[in-house]
Amino acid sequence: MHDSPTPGAHRVLRVAVPTPLRRLFDYRADVPPSSGWQPGLRVRVPFGRRQVVGVVVECRDTGELPLGELKPVAECLDEAPLPADWLWLCRFTARYYQHPLGDTLHQALPVLLRQGRPLAGRMREQWLLTDSGRAVDAERLKRAPRQAELLTMLAQHPHGLATPAVLAQGFTREQLKALDAKGLVTRRETPRTAAADPATARLLGEPALPLNREQATALATLHERLDAFHPCLLHGVTGSGKTEVYLQLIEAVVARGRQALVLVPEIGLTPQTLSRFRHRFRVPVVALHSALTDHERLDAWEAAASGRAPIIIGTRSAIFTPLARPGAIIVDEEHDGSFKQQEGLRYHARDLAVARAQRHAIPLLLGSATPSLESLHHAQRGDYRHLRLTRRATRHAPARLELVDMRGRPRQGGLVPPVLTAIGETLAAGHQVLVFINRRGFAPTLACHACGWLAECDHCDARLTLHRQPPLLACHHCDSRRALPDACPACGSADLRPLGSGTERTEETLAAQFPQVPVHRIDRDSTRRRDALERMLAEVRRGEPCLLVGTQMLAKGHHLPHVTLVVVVNADAGLYASDFRALEHSAQLLEQVAGRAGRASHPGRVLVQTLHSDDAHLRLLTDAGYDALAAQLLEERRTAGLPPFRFIALLRLESPKEPAVTELGRHAGESLRAWLAERELAVDCLGPVPAPMERRQGRYHLQLMLGADKRSRLHEAGAWLVAWLEATPEARRVRWSLDIDPQTLA
Repeated sequence: MHDSPTPGAHRVLRVAVPTPLRRLFDYRADVPPSSGWQPGLRVRVPFGRRQVVGVVVECRDTGELPLGELKPVAECLDEAPLPADWLWLCRFTARYYQHPLGDTLHQALPVLLRQGRPLAGRMREQWLLTDSGRAVDAERLKRAPRQAELLTMLAQHPHGLATPAVLAQGFTREQLKALDAKGLVTRRETPRTAAADPATARLLGEPALPLNREQATALATLHERLDAFHPCLLHGVTGSGKTEVYLQLIEAVVARGRQALVLVPEIGLTPQTLSRFRHRFRVPVVALHSALTDHERLDAWEAAASGRAPIIIGTRSAIFTPLARPGAIIVDEEHDGSFKQQEGLRYHARDLAVARAQRHAIPLLLGSATPSLESLHHAQRGDYRHLRLTRRATRHAPARLELVDMRGRPRQGGLVPPVLTAIGETLAAGHQVLVFINRRGFAPTLACHACGWLAECDHCDARLTLHRQPPLLACHHCDSRRALPDACPACGSADLRPLGSGTERTEETLAAQFPQVPVHRIDRDSTRRRDALERMLAEVRRGEPCLLVGTQMLAKGHHLPHVTLVVVVNADAGLYASDFRALEHSAQLLEQVAGRAGRASHPGRVLVQTLHSDDAHLRLLTDAGYDALAAQLLEERRTAGLPPFRFIALLRLESPKEPAVTELGRHAGESLRAWLAERELAVDCLGPVPAPMERRQGRYHLQLMLGADKRSRLHEAGAWLVAWLEATPEARRVRWSLDIDPQTLA
């Protein structure tokens, strides 16, 4: 007769391991940790021929197999489980996005925790004077003058000095140890990240700015329900002071002993945001983004999980940061497409922020000058409080878009004569100009003037981009590169010419036109080095006349107070695209770019070059603004039965062999339609059809769209389709994924 197991001494553990299989695996729990077995513990387990790090999800007394047939857990890696709120969020994410739980947990962990490292931030050594050290007679150290000097220096730092700082002053470890042996100094360990500062008696490092009436009303609304789920859309024109509202909300949250999580769309915005937040607050502010080292990321993650870091700022993946005392979540530029992960676990950080805030019963603030149609729809239905900021902090109204018709006009570097004239006048007045062109490289492609040959990628249905620095042809979809040809491969002509303009060509043209002012090109190629973007922007903020040429990296949230003219080289990219969201995204980008102009003491002007100046949507945007266009687009979506009025999912199929992907797509579509008809489930199934770029990275892409009026029906159909694919042998020869709430059809 066996004794019944004690609590925490379960015999079978259900473990999620990093695998594409949508299931848990049972292991035998032979030796429990000191705290007993619990969900959230990381374990090292045998999996096939290797050992992997998994996470315990359930603890049971029995499993599907007899106990003797189960493999034992090799090692428990934690004394205490990972935070419960983090485990809940991962389980919710896996369920909602129809993704394997093991891979979801794996992606949500910092790299070092995936590898089995302890959940502990790095410590640093600090030295402080003891009471004896503060009262020591100078005569006692007369024969050790360097020790006396060291003691004097430490006396100037009553809260301690780190070992590297001591050594940097020319002292040695031996001198520190000698003082320690005499009882004059003591050593203590403090966390490297978000260490508590005993000197921080006040929360604010600098006073809050005065609020105008709209800002004060928005903040008062947020203060009404600090202890409840309270989703609000802060819809404010660029330069209207949204960040000040964020800061004062965070002040209230941190004053109550809670933590605030702030999501920003781009790494490039993180240094700017961090700087402003760290100047405002005297409490630790930590960052989480992909530019950190693995150790830095784990330090910040642990500081947030332990509660030492009251304010956490991060990009998309920071939504998975555990919080010991959650108090508020803020999503800045909530409309931005970079909050949606486009590969693997295809989650949307903004939508997970909604779910997480609801789970914790805390305020959620979504901020944008150009809100997504989904968020506007929620605000119109009353699901979100709609807070408006219509006035800029400066006395100037937001710059209006002025259309410049390019038809029939000569171009230099993509710019027409009236625009070049306006640039010259702005520079002559001592101001700065931002030229926005959303194409990297020198030109979109290389063409033969004799026969019409175009440089095309061998692996994608795309043209190769011409680069001059260094000279080559590159595909921006698969990153393949090719040397520049000496002659046309088709006809042998040497008359090869760049077609169109990219950032490099526009930069070259402007440098030749205005040699007296510096030209700063800001795109992915010019900012590869760490801190390169911040260094360039710091130079720009000095205020001297200059030209900025850049891609959408420049459009998002940067404060450029001396820019008074913004030029959009080509506004036509999203007007006639196949993706139903393209016009919304293009309008948001145009408005965000326009928002960089006239943010300080001088009014701004925005010139938008176009070949379609009579387009109705473009005219509505320039004449009445983004809000009017958004209202019309929402009505068009309602009529067409598109999100946010319906819910969609996209099955993406890809394979290097076209017949394999075509056959699986056909079979999947037929099987799903038959199942839907049998269940009488109101879900549409459209396709399969080729993706907008059918061949990319040497693989053929096909997609199947599911649509439903109710989210539950869409998920039911999606779950069946995933199970069908996993059970179908031909699906093993094709890479596939189900994208819930896709943000692009590409």
